[in-house]
Amino acid sequence: MAAALLIGMAVCAAGCLVFRAGNWVSVSAAQKELPIYSVERKDKVCALTFDAAWGNEDTQQLIDILKTENIQATFFVVGAWVDKYPESVKALSDAGHEVMNHSATHPHMPDLSTEQMTEEVQSCNEKIKAITGVQPTLFRPPYGDYNNAVISTMRSIGMYSIQWDVDSLDWRNPAPSEITKRVVENAQNGSIILFHNAAVNTPAALPSVIAGLKAKGFSFLPVSKLIYTENYTMDHTGRQIPNTVG
Repeated sequence: MAAALLIGMAVCAAGCLVFRAGNWVSVSAAQKELPIYSVERKDKVCALTFDAAWGNEDTQQLIDILKTENIQATFFVVGAWVDKYPESVKALSDAGHEVMNHSATHPHMPDLSTEQMTEEVQSCNEKIKAITGVQPTLFRPPYGDYNNAVISTMRSIGMYSIQWDVDSLDWRNPAPSEITKRVVENAQNGSIILFHNAAVNTPAALPSVIAGLKAKGFSFLPVSKLIYTENYTMDHTGRQIPNTVG
């Protein structure tokens, strides 16, 4: 046993050995970093989010629908989209929606160095702030693609990384009724729901999505007001758990 303990101590730099069922088992010391997928809430509240990376066919329609429903949403925009459609960025901000960061060029972030990740995000932040006057604090990785380095790099520059736990799959162009069914059936307290601008059937589906969620008792917050910024832990699914559930 003494020899086994010495072996265990020797490998602690790479991981840990634990004595389990009569054998020493290696357990990685590194903990997987996770973005925020959802939030533990007692109240029936969720967030509508839209990624804007390519087209701009329906941005004003989405603004008009959300205005009618008196809902503030969060739009994650790519820096190149900001360059191409600055008037839409201003319209989103003027309508009371959050305009947050979806990178400068929509790369696979894990393929980049820490310096390149930082440049991608800070460049996009500068473009958004120049139009809205607001410094973004939330980042959604393009393609939902991340690793430990992405999450820790974002944290080091003051950004919360945001995923989703309900995917409308609107980019596949399903019928509006399919989008509605998928979102309404899967939403739970603290859900972050993913849509895209320039998806063919999202404007047609959005009113019925909202009606269905309201019928289940949901109200809506932008992501920055849904998440916790201190005194929380993360479970293995990426769900924020506050020290005191609100």
